[in-house]
Amino acid sequence: MPAIRSIERVFPAVRTTEGGGFIVHRPFPTRQLMDFDPFLLLDEMGPTDYAPGAAKGAPDHPHRGFETVTYMLAGRFGHKDSSGQSGTLNPGDVQWMTAGAGVIHSEMPDPEFTRTGGRMHGLQLWVNLPARDKMIAPRYQEMPHASIPQGRSADGKATVKVIAGESLGAQAAIETRTPILYLHFTLAPGARVEQPVPHAWNVFAYGLAGKALYGDHAEPIDAQHMVAFAGDGETVTIAAPADATEPVEVLLIGGLPLNEPVVRYGPFVMNTEDEIRQAVLDYQAGRMGRISH
Repeated sequence: MPAIRSIERVFPAVRTTEGGGFIVHRPFPTRQLMDFDPFLLLDEMGPTDYAPGAAKGAPDHPHRGFETVTYMLAGRFGHKDSSGQSGTLNPGDVQWMTAGAGVIHSEMPDPEFTRTGGRMHGLQLWVNLPARDKMIAPRYQEMPHASIPQGRSADGKATVKVIAGESLGAQAAIETRTPILYLHFTLAPGARVEQPVPHAWNVFAYGLAGKALYGDHAEPIDAQHMVAFAGDGETVTIAAPADATEPVEVLLIGGLPLNEPVVRYGPFVMNTEDEIRQAVLDYQAGRMGRISH
């Protein structure tokens, strides 16, 4: 039997504001945890209920050297970028943007959503790029809800949306630059899943709804907490209490660490200070383009 990974540490998400002033819950980076190689940031956007005309987003801003993965759970977000790409993310949709050498993009509530108001809830994960890929051409992979592979446990009590990697017989359709696992589990009361994970990978869970049970000792941990697993096994176990009154929802995210230097400056993540200075110069000189509104 593969060894079950133990819990190394638990980090509560910190409530803060981002972009034009929208609320996020952030397990990292914080003063407790700067990054989780190969991941640089996880933001849970909301959930926030907006009155008509009050929704906020992130106006034009640049990125270089990493990937942003946006996963909408509720609400509608529009996006535009300096390469002429634009579109709308609806509930359940995923956008995997490889910023690479540099892109300027905006992430704003869809005009109709802004007009009517409603609940906005989503996630954004930043995935570091290896040094060899930091200056590749920008690329988008957009995956509508209906196209995201889904798996189900044999007893039918657990389902999973497979954004990256594979789980419960389903394999992701998105291509990643480094090996990555990004799973969204929904567990009915009493459900338990055992997810294989490579021994060398860094793996964490993030609770979205309900109190989940983690590890061999079924340690109960509330939503909006990040559970960092130790590297002492090849399986992660997640369960829902038998007496849960509603389904438990958990993200399980993992990846092969890059083990490379990380130098950050706001929206730029490179390997050296010189590369950061060059990114700032390129942005100021307009070499990352601009968005036509």
